[in-house]
Amino acid sequence: MVADDPGAPTGVDALRDRLRTAPLDPETVDADPMAQLARWCDDARAAAVPEPEAMTLATVDADGHPSARTVLLRGLDGRGLVFYSNYRSAKAADLGALPFAAVVLHWKELARQVRVTGPVAKASPQESDAYWARRPRGSRIAAWASPQSEVLASRADLDARVAAAASRFAGTDPPRPTSWGGYRLEPRTVELWAGRPDRLHDRVRYARGPAGRWRRERLAP
Repeated sequence: MVADDPGAPTGVDALRDRLRTAPLDPETVDADPMAQLARWCDDARAAAVPEPEAMTLATVDADGHPSARTVLLRGLDGRGLVFYSNYRSAKAADLGALPFAAVVLHWKELARQVRVTGPVAKASPQESDAYWARRPRGSRIAAWASPQSEVLASRADLDARVAAAASRFAGTDPPRPTSWGGYRLEPRTVELWAGRPDRLHDRVRYARGPAGRWRRERLAP
């Protein structure tokens, strides 16, 4: 009997190695890009990637100036990707002027990333309410306290706002502010990227065609 290699990776390390080298081809990925994205998100969680739902959200303001920030993917289904924000924030102003965005999810440990572009619209109040009810109390208090993206006089000013909101809702369940809720990005293009040696990366793009059907194609690295 040959002994196991004591230097061979095990557990999470072995899973990461397997995922980093998994084939990526237009013919073998799921025909539904949202199902494929959900599978890759599950892989990232199983591989203990830090903040697997973190994604960069890029928007453009009314003057055509781009802006990007990291948000958390909080919903994913056949309709698109959902994230949450203050509806009076800078990103909300951008989306009000031009309701179109791009997002990138990057899992460095797996040598994978996904790019998605498409129009953005507010999620329904019912959907926002359901997610709000799952948020920790501290996060709900913070949503009431923070005038997101506005200038603050000091950290003490923010702390005072938090204390006031906590006092206001002491002993009660803070309701969702009408100025806070979800956005859904409805995908028009989805690109899967897998790192490969010598920068000969695998790239598969989904593009939505007539009648909402998805076309899959390989892109040069």
